[in-house]
Amino acid sequence: MPVFAAVDIGSNSVRLSIAELRRGRLVALHQDREVTRLGEGVFRDGNLDPQAMAQTLKVLRRFHRAVQSHAVDRTRVIGTSALRDSNSRRLFEEWVKTVTGWNLEVVSGLEEGRLIHLGVVSNMRTPPPKMLLIDLGGGSCELTLSEKGHIKEIVTLPLGAVRLTQEFIHHDPPTKPELKRLHDFIVQEAANVSRKITRAAVRAVIATSGTAAALAEAAQSLHFSRGGGVSLAVAEKLSRRLAKMTDRQRAAIEGINSKRAQIIVAGAAVYAHVLDACGLKGFRYSPLGLRDGILAQMAAEYDQHTRSHRQLEADRQDVLMNTARRYGVDLENAEQVRKLALTLFDQTRRIHGLSKDCREWIAAAAILYEVGTYINPVGLHRHAYYVISRSELFGFTPLQRKIIATIARFQGNSKPQFRDRLIKMLPAQIRSDVIKSTALLRVARALNQGRLSAVESIRVVARGGEVTLNVKAGRNGADLELWAGEKERAYFREVFGRELDFKLV
Repeated sequence: MPVFAAVDIGSNSVRLSIAELRRGRLVALHQDREVTRLGEGVFRDGNLDPQAMAQTLKVLRRFHRAVQSHAVDRTRVIGTSALRDSNSRRLFEEWVKTVTGWNLEVVSGLEEGRLIHLGVVSNMRTPPPKMLLIDLGGGSCELTLSEKGHIKEIVTLPLGAVRLTQEFIHHDPPTKPELKRLHDFIVQEAANVSRKITRAAVRAVIATSGTAAALAEAAQSLHFSRGGGVSLAVAEKLSRRLAKMTDRQRAAIEGINSKRAQIIVAGAAVYAHVLDACGLKGFRYSPLGLRDGILAQMAAEYDQHTRSHRQLEADRQDVLMNTARRYGVDLENAEQVRKLALTLFDQTRRIHGLSKDCREWIAAAAILYEVGTYINPVGLHRHAYYVISRSELFGFTPLQRKIIATIARFQGNSKPQFRDRLIKMLPAQIRSDVIKSTALLRVARALNQGRLSAVESIRVVARGGEVTLNVKAGRNGADLELWAGEKERAYFREVFGRELDFKLV
């Protein structure tokens, strides 16, 4: 059974989770965590503090030894808010690579929110009809609105507990003017999303990460609440009580350690104000979070029969359709091209030998290859590459976005060659696959040339060096589509070494 490792390099702490995939379920093998406050320097002057970097690298060496001892098959290392904002991010990425051999991915706030959502929802039998996820980290706060497991919106706010503490709190305990400035800033930021959340009529509010865990446990230890939930009234009471204490007094409360005590005042204030501004009754803490989402994504990519794979597919489908609508794509045409492309892919597997990943890339490019028209119909495929490669496509890595963009780029007059700059920018081991994927989509696109769904279905027959597409046309025929398909014969022969013929049936 495959073993996966997820490393979360946050603004406040660094976390490791190792899990084994057994019969479609992830089973935890090892977890580790340490506070390194990597974000403190960033929030002060934009640069990572050398001591914080050194401490973080020391922890990563320990994580690396644990990964090796558990014979991990795949490790994914994610950086969040502090690294997103840092001027010295590239240097730190190189150090991580040198020390561990790992490639550090710095994800956007939106992708961070999606991964957290994936981790939480993949562990639910039935997602709530309307749910809000709140993840308050050291550098940012992600708010994710979800309906029946489908993400409706993700908002990232600069309300991280470390960031706010460093910006507004300079005394122990904080002074009244400091608290007022802190509260005013939180209210201002929360106002940007409060209407959206209020209108969404959220039924379930789930909070993740260390601050939520500390507040939930502190509420019980102080006898403010029973169970794992924290109501609005309790959140406000905790916020007021903690703000009057010193660090040492806060650290003495069960659930709040000495390092958490230094930033809990800001974190408690965020929860109290966000709940109040959005008309929410309270939150329930979940121990699931970013690491679980990273593990769920790796499991989904390995095994198509997992619950996380179904969720990942839903995330990708949602973002493709939303992006297509945003750029005014003719969805009827796009869906027909995708249907033909996937049929062609499935019926020519023995010829192309491409992986299931290529099937997804082709399907995505079929939906998005016309997004460039939104910018200018002239040069639309060049514009499509720009839009796709730079769009926030949930569930697709930066490399996958670049692959999809490349396939879409070559759906016009230009046909990709190994010498082309965009092909050479891709990893060498996938260049041939991208060219083959592009050729298949070009044939599918040709078979909907008239944009009237004139081709009802296709059936592929391969004999020797010939590939015949038996085309079933509609009542009005498919002459234009067959003419366009004939124009793809030479490139098909160049890519696959087979003759391509078309036959009406």
